[in-house]
Amino acid sequence: MNLGALFSGGKDSTFAIYLAKECGYHVSCLISIISRNPFSYMFHTPSISKVEQQATALGIPLLVHETKGEEETELLDLEEAIKSAKAQYGIEGIITGAIESTYQASRIQKICNTLDIECFNPLWQKEQFELLEDLIQNKFEVVITAAAAYPLDASWLAKKIDREFIKQIKPLHEKYRINPAGEGGEFETFVLDCPMFKNGLKILDTRVVSLENNHRMEVTVG
Repeated sequence: MNLGALFSGGKDSTFAIYLAKECGYHVSCLISIISRNPFSYMFHTPSISKVEQQATALGIPLLVHETKGEEETELLDLEEAIKSAKAQYGIEGIITGAIESTYQASRIQKICNTLDIECFNPLWQKEQFELLEDLIQNKFEVVITAAAAYPLDASWLAKKIDREFIKQIKPLHEKYRINPAGEGGEFETFVLDCPMFKNGLKILDTRVVSLENNHRMEVTVG
C-alpha cells in the first residue's frame, strides 16, 4: 500500500515510519505542517523547519504546508495538505505517530474518512517505557527540544533518549505523572539519526527560549 506519513521530525512520527516500512508499506511522501503558533494544539513546533534536512536524510519527498495554528481551523490546513499528497503521490493512507492522544487521532481519522483513505497508527496504545527501549535498541538518536511540565526545566534540553534518560524520567513519572514518552506535551524531541537515514545529522548550534515553565530549543543541524 502506498502511504504518506505525517512527519514532525520527532521520535514518534519517525519511529512510526520505521515500523510501517518494516511491515512492507511504501512511504511515498512526508507531510509536515509548520505552525506559526508555537503552542499549537495539533502540531509539534520546536525545530520544525529542520524537517527538510531530515527528509533529505530519509530520501523521501517532503510536502510542507503552513498554518496559523488556530485551534480546530488548523485541521483544515492539515486536510488540505493530505489532499495535496493524495493528488500528487496517489497515497491510499496516512501513517501517524499517535500513541494515546485521542484529540489528535480522532481528528486525523475524521480527515481520512472525508478523503476516503486509511489511517495507520503503529504506536497506538504502546506501553511508553517499552517505546523508549525500542528506540534505543533500534539505534534511534533522539534529543529533547522542548520541556514544558514541572519539574522538567531547561537542563533537559539536548538530553539524548538513552538508558540514563529512562532512569531519570521514571521517578518523575511515578511522582509527578510525567508521561515517559512526552505524549501529554511534557517534552518534544528531534531525531538526529536512525537506521533509515542515509547520513546522520549533527547539532551545529542551538537557541534556547524560555517562558515560565516552557523551554524550547531550536537547533541548527548539518
